[in-house]
Amino acid sequence: MTNGSRIFRVARLPEREGCCGSLGLSGPRTKVGRTNREGDMNETIFMIHGMWGGPWHWENYKSILEKEGYRCITTTLRFHDVDPKAAPDPRLGTTSILDYAGDLEQEIRQLGVKPIILGHSMGGLLAQILGGRGLAKALVLLTPASPAGILALKPSVIKSFWSVQTTWGFWRKPMRQTFDEAVYAMMHLLAPTEQKEAYEKFVYESGRAACEIGYWLFDSKKACRVDESKVTCPVLVIAGAQDRITPASVVRQVARKYKAVSTYKEFENHAHWVLGEPGWQEVAEYVKGWLEPVSANKD
Repeated sequence: MTNGSRIFRVARLPEREGCCGSLGLSGPRTKVGRTNREGDMNETIFMIHGMWGGPWHWENYKSILEKEGYRCITTTLRFHDVDPKAAPDPRLGTTSILDYAGDLEQEIRQLGVKPIILGHSMGGLLAQILGGRGLAKALVLLTPASPAGILALKPSVIKSFWSVQTTWGFWRKPMRQTFDEAVYAMMHLLAPTEQKEAYEKFVYESGRAACEIGYWLFDSKKACRVDESKVTCPVLVIAGAQDRITPASVVRQVARKYKAVSTYKEFENHAHWVLGEPGWQEVAEYVKGWLEPVSANKD
């Protein structure tokens, strides 16, 4: 236990500096980042948002990482590049985790480099899937959803999705939490005005994807399955002790799944919204520090 947090294994790699540009990406568009003194392109970080989200999730982290020189790319999941007040695309409801992963794989392969993949919540699960496909130089999983094989349906998780799960056929419909559910599940450490501002940006999410994550045991396609033996890059797993939608007890199991390559860090004063809740900077600074030796490794 250190500074209000819990740490498991720490990977040791050589050190180096980094550099960056940015992009909100909903298709295969890329803005080239800054170069280092030798003229070589610096490390690319591919950032994947979670449920109901978009590139706006990454505004804080992107700012910090770009100042360190990283080339940051923020992607937009299929059918998420919409007005939050608009009706969702009806195809969203049956969109699979595998559809999201396929889209992201295509984007990553178009980059021309193997990026560090940074994912939050469901984006953290997608990062794991992509890591299992050999597409990442490193994985950073912020309060990640868990892959198949880990039981995640704790009481607080069920409460977080209550209105969704009590809607018949939710697994084939676009869905969105109520405001009260979102506050309970993810944003209870935010000020009331910040809760409302964030929730107003929430778009609809895939009911099928949610079902594949929560009820993986009944998914014949095993969309959320990750073969841990194929995840050979360094993995940083971050949990918030006050998280209700991806509880720390579950996130610890994610870290153990990749124990051969993982570092686990648990912040006692944080919950799910480590992207913007009070003190988010300490989480971002920890990520930045962990990335330094990873970026130095040119393999």
